[in-house]
Amino acid sequence: MTTFAGTWNATMDTPIGQIVAAFNITERDGAIGGTASTDKETVDILDAAADGDRLTWILKTTTPMKLTLKFDVTVDGDTMTGTAKAGVLPSSKVNGTRVSGS
Repeated sequence: MTTFAGTWNATMDTPIGQIVAAFNITERDGAIGGTASTDKETVDILDAAADGDRLTWILKTTTPMKLTLKFDVTVDGDTMTGTAKAGVLPSSKVNGTRVSGS
């Protein structure tokens, strides 16, 4: 069974440049949640859902602009790869490494 919990250092290659974020993912009694932080803001991970090694969730950001981002990642051990999509903008590649927790 894949465990998503932990602190992940991630980069997102977006149309406005690379964004570095930390995902602090929690798993309690089957519920997945947590926060996502950049140097500008911290927002809650919303509507997280796991399916095998795949995890999806939503972030509502305000910086650098107000967006609803839909994440779809796959976790293999301590590596996360996938995409983040904001509305009509192209999908952005997401790559992360778990730095603590498991």
